Amino acid sequence: MKLIRKAMLAAALGAAWAGTPAMANDDAIAAAVNADYDGYLDELFVHFHLNPELSFLETKTAARMAAELRAAGLEVTEGVGGTGVVGMLKNGDGPLILLRADMDGLPVPEKSGLPYASKATQVGQDGVEYPVMHACGHDVHITSMVGTARRLMAMKDKWSGTLMFVVQPAEERVGGARAMVEDGLYERFGKPDYAVAFHVSSELPTGMVSASEGIQYSSADSVDIVVPGIGAHGASPHAGRDPVYIASQIVTALQSIASRETMPLDPVVVTVGAFHSGTKHNIISDRADLQLTVRANDEKVRAATLASIERIAVNIGRAHGLPEDMLPKVTVSEGTPVTNNDPALARRLNAAMKRTFGEESVPDFKQTGMGAEDFAFFVTEDLGVPGYYFAVGGTPAEAFKAAANGGPPVPSHHSPLFKISPRESVTVGTRAMIAAVLDLAPAK
Repeated sequence: MKLIRKAMLAAALGAAWAGTPAMANDDAIAAAVNADYDGYLDELFVHFHLNPELSFLETKTAARMAAELRAAGLEVTEGVGGTGVVGMLKNGDGPLILLRADMDGLPVPEKSGLPYASKATQVGQDGVEYPVMHACGHDVHITSMVGTARRLMAMKDKWSGTLMFVVQPAEERVGGARAMVEDGLYERFGKPDYAVAFHVSSELPTGMVSASEGIQYSSADSVDIVVPGIGAHGASPHAGRDPVYIASQIVTALQSIASRETMPLDPVVVTVGAFHSGTKHNIISDRADLQLTVRANDEKVRAATLASIERIAVNIGRAHGLPEDMLPKVTVSEGTPVTNNDPALARRLNAAMKRTFGEESVPDFKQTGMGAEDFAFFVTEDLGVPGYYFAVGGTPAEAFKAAANGGPPVPSHHSPLFKISPRESVTVGTRAMIAAVLDLAPAK
């Protein structure tokens, strides 16, 4: 059966490239990518969806990606920044282009109803066993990377330069990109002239591609606040210092940062996602723990917001009479900067996307929330690497119409109901990455 499928695939690819030269960059590529999806990438996507792994624990996914990139003809290095994989493809003189795909799943029980829904579980770094799901579409990204590598290897007469395929761990914890950079990514493999990546979006119709000429994603910081208290009996609150009450006032006061400290046109989000304290009705605990996510669209605003969080927490502790050695402690456990596209590069590649997919399929990018991306670590200002990050539509237009007419809502990212259309997402993502390479590294 596999031999028959391979023969059919070879015939389809041969027919695709038999057209006129004008077809080579568009119709023939689309036909070849679609044939590769039918003959290989479909099964690969299902494999990845069925076998998601948590951040920094993507050992099996990394091994499979390393094997796929080697099979495509790349020189592969494993264990970069933990579980990261780097595949190099050299093809004459030209720019060095980084192409990135993230690979981690989320601790979410899948309830999508798909026939290939994940039933995987995994013990996390904290020792707790979790259900695991690709609830953000990273399975699309890595499948598309394999498709991109396979096509560009077959098209070496159409481009010239060096490609660095980066399979990144732990995007969901916004730590994998930094780990790879700190492990000498650019020192070991070269500093890219350009860095390119995409994210499938459940909020964008299939067939569409969208990228900003400036900010693409907000910054994100995970902030932990430990609020000490002095334990006492619930009937004698005067004998202690109640951390639940103190922490509650901190939660309320934090909302003044956006409403009273930040310029109204500068977006900021401070969300308290978790509040834990105590064990019993009539015991005043000696500690409360808060977990926050903090978002901003500007690095100065980000820094000012984090400083305000610490000032508010510490001084509310003082106001409630906590000793100086027992004041609330604020730590930032995870964080990523704002993801900004290089304006000149974005204009150039947006034009390439419009030539490839048509003007109507490349709408202006609009932030619909303050989502974040650690791709920013590959293109921070001090590194001087121009970056282009774009969105690929993952939800059929019919699903949006049905939702607008009272049907089921389109599931969001990180939802247990999350699902996208894999064929349309993978093939468009692959074609878009190829279009970027052909534009940035034309054949000599």
